[in-house]
Amino acid sequence: MSADRRRSTRHHGIRTRIAGGSLLIAVVVSLVAGLAINAQLERIVRDGTVQALRSDGAQYVFALQARPDDPLQGPGLGTRIAVIAPDGSIPVFSLPTTLAAQLPALAATREVTTVDAGSATYILLSQPVTVGGDTWYVIAGRDEAEETTVLVQMRLLLVGSFALLVLGVAAGGWILTTVSLRPVTRLRVSAQSLSERSTDEVLPVGRADDEIAQLAITLNDLIERLRASADRERQLVSDASHELRTPLAILRTQLELARLEDSSREQLLADIEGAERSATRLSALVTSLLELSRIEAATPEERTSAARLEADVLEAVERARFRVASDDALAGIEVEYVSAVAGSGPGEGAAVYAVRADDVGRVVDNLAGNALQAFTERGGAPRRVSVILDDEGGQLTLRVSDNAGGLDPAFEPRALERFSRSDATRSSGHGSGLGLAIVAAIARNAGGAIVLHNRPGHGLEVVVTLPAATARPVDLA
Repeated sequence: MSADRRRSTRHHGIRTRIAGGSLLIAVVVSLVAGLAINAQLERIVRDGTVQALRSDGAQYVFALQARPDDPLQGPGLGTRIAVIAPDGSIPVFSLPTTLAAQLPALAATREVTTVDAGSATYILLSQPVTVGGDTWYVIAGRDEAEETTVLVQMRLLLVGSFALLVLGVAAGGWILTTVSLRPVTRLRVSAQSLSERSTDEVLPVGRADDEIAQLAITLNDLIERLRASADRERQLVSDASHELRTPLAILRTQLELARLEDSSREQLLADIEGAERSATRLSALVTSLLELSRIEAATPEERTSAARLEADVLEAVERARFRVASDDALAGIEVEYVSAVAGSGPGEGAAVYAVRADDVGRVVDNLAGNALQAFTERGGAPRRVSVILDDEGGQLTLRVSDNAGGLDPAFEPRALERFSRSDATRSSGHGSGLGLAIVAAIARNAGGAIVLHNRPGHGLEVVVTLPAATARPVDLA
């Protein structure tokens, strides 16, 4: 197909294509039906002609059978008849004279015969009549032009009817398509209006529960998700700008002081160490932001077995234990791990989950890290951090709990928001307020949920549930 032809096809609207397609289908169906009906008409007209020929010769057949000794009378006006006696004579003859020589041969024919008689064509029917042991022949004929005239009239009626039918189908297709596409036009106009201005409006949904209404509902869901995503991105940029401004200002100030002040070597080293801490915090904050952005934008395509997730959870628990063992401020804290995951391998029927194994490890890292930090902020005798993994009931359940005093009730409603930190955490300068936000994003992305069970003065339990996915993993190694 040439480029011009493809361009012309693209410029044709749906209404034109549907109406044109309906017209083409109607033409093809009408052509096939017309050919079939024409064949039936020819058969019907020929049967009528044969019946008329039998009727024309019936009076002579009756006269020969009922009154064989009476002389035969001539036919009426316009009736074409020839009667051949057993001796070959022709007492009655009203056929064209050009057929006289062919009568003996025509008489022996028991079927309908079409013969040429000069400029005309005749349809002949020979009927044998047995009288006193002798055979007479009654031959009736009719001009084929009479049959053709009837056929032409019926064909014209047929063609006219089909032409009206085709035009009616095309017009009906055009009208029905116009009416059907009217809601689509409203959707297009509304979508264009929404794209040109900032608004909370959505596309109109028709009252009829049809495909177009379902399309509008689906598009509205898409618009809401896109708006929510855009809002999250704007909020992320705003929050990131706010959170990055303070450590950057501190870092710049520390570097300026280190350059301008006439400080001792010890003071210079202290300033450099402070700058390093600020840079480390900035690096951690940027890494967390990038990780959160990746998780929120990712599509959960990877499938991981419960056994593989259990291995990563155990590795995260070991990292927490190593942190406790290497930090004197965390001495005495017990990090325990309990696993109730059924089986140890990807056997037939084993459940899989729409989450990366390292993401589940990151969940444990963040939750266990928050719990350890809570012990250092609140002081008191260190106690226990408990990690429990279970895969019963068609879902994976991860519970991380501590007895470090729980969350401030005023902070609890904002605990899962990005850059949200309690007063104690903010004053200590630790954390970026993204830990629980990353955990919540991982759970949402896997189709799961996160619930906080806060017991102020006692401790906090975070429950993350992930539903089993339908597809099995390609590689569980």
